[in-house]
Amino acid sequence: LQTRLQAGQGYGNTLQCFLTVYRNESVTGFFKGMSFPMATTGLYSSVVFGVFSSTQRFLSQLRHGDAATAPSLADMTVASSVAGFVSVAIGTPVDLVKIRLQMQTQPYSKANFKLKPTAPGSPVYRGPVHCFWTILQKEGVAGIYRGTVAMLLRDVPGYCVYFIPYAVFCDWATPEGRISPSAFSVWLAGGVAGAISWGLCTPMDVVKSRLQADGVYLNQYKGTLDCILQSYQNEGLKVFFRGLTVNTVRGFPSSAAMFLGYELSLKAMKRGQTETNP
Repeated sequence: LQTRLQAGQGYGNTLQCFLTVYRNESVTGFFKGMSFPMATTGLYSSVVFGVFSSTQRFLSQLRHGDAATAPSLADMTVASSVAGFVSVAIGTPVDLVKIRLQMQTQPYSKANFKLKPTAPGSPVYRGPVHCFWTILQKEGVAGIYRGTVAMLLRDVPGYCVYFIPYAVFCDWATPEGRISPSAFSVWLAGGVAGAISWGLCTPMDVVKSRLQADGVYLNQYKGTLDCILQSYQNEGLKVFFRGLTVNTVRGFPSSAAMFLGYELSLKAMKRGQTETNP
């Protein structure tokens, strides 16, 4: 829904988009382009959280001589920004493939070979692997990383308003005397942080989606700035808030589960190390 609302035409609001996709493509329409993100989400999340934690420990060691020292706001900001930069290297090709597949408005079948591959509505890609290699062959490495600037402008500040609110809410929800927050506090803080981050990053998310969807059938935008200007001139300021509801609503459960899984995994590993090395 998010991609269709941000980069598609004629979908209206979220409910209209939902009904249109369901009528035209049935339930399978909601799962287009999901295989590639699902196959890489573990790697992506582990790298992002790992880089964030490692950078925080490095800065604490550098500033205070102890990696276990609680990081300052400046340290968390730097660590979040570094995580955002690194995430783009992995996330841009994944998002590109997902969006290209989602913007195909009808499923691929052998009977469709006679359709012109450049005609809107005809299938261009047979699946995620075919999509990736087709873009790489036709557009090179630059094509695989289409939308990188917009993604940097989304993810660098986006992770700052992701990790920092999480840490603030966890501290606020942890009673005095407790070393770590409860599982519910982690879940709630992660969900709130995700909703805030995705909500605030929606304008640049719209630009990124449009740039990456561009090229399925034609090339409309020359770059990030051109996409911003064209979108504003054609549809006004409201275009940059397309998909805001979907982003905010999905941001809560996905981030709540992410942070809870991360914290529980850390606790389990630390417990295992303690038992192994008493």
